[in-house]
Amino acid sequence: MTLQGSVWKYGDNVDTDVIIPARYLNMSKAEELAQHCMEDIDANFARAVKPGDIIVAGENFGCGSSREHAPLAIKGAGVSCVIAKSFARIFYRNAINIGLPILACPEAVAGAQPGDALMVDLEAGTITNTRTGAIYRTSPFPPFIMGIIQAGGLVPYTRERLRSRE
Repeated sequence: MTLQGSVWKYGDNVDTDVIIPARYLNMSKAEELAQHCMEDIDANFARAVKPGDIIVAGENFGCGSSREHAPLAIKGAGVSCVIAKSFARIFYRNAINIGLPILACPEAVAGAQPGDALMVDLEAGTITNTRTGAIYRTSPFPPFIMGIIQAGGLVPYTRERLRSRE
C-alpha cells in the first residue's frame, strides 16, 4: 500500500486536545470531527488539508487523553498517515484500531518541510521525500496490522475475518 501527500508539519507533544478540542467531543462522526481537526494549533488546517496529505510531527504525538476522536478526526480530514518521531501509546493503538497508518521515523521528520511531498510504502517501510529524493526507512507493519489498515479499521477487519469463516 503506497500513500502520497503533502506535509503538514507540527512540533513535539501535540496532544489529543489540540488534535480535536474537547468542546467537539459531543460529535462522533469523522466528517464532523474533521471540520475542527487541529484548529487550536492551526486554524487553516481543516479548510486547506487535501485528501492524502500527511501529518509530520515531533515527539509524543497524540499524548493526553485516550479519546478515539483524535485519530478519527485526522482520518476524517483525509490525512493518509501520520509520521512522527514517537507516539503516545494509546494514540498509536487507537489509530490502528480505526485504520489510520502511523509511522515512527525521526529521520523523515527531520528531513521534511511543510509542503514537501512524501511517498510512503507501508509494506516496504520506506518514506521518500520527493523534493529532496531522500529515502528513509522505518519498520513495516506486520501482516495482521496491515490487514487492519487495509480493511479500514479493527471492526471491519474482524467482520471480514468472521465472514471468511462461515
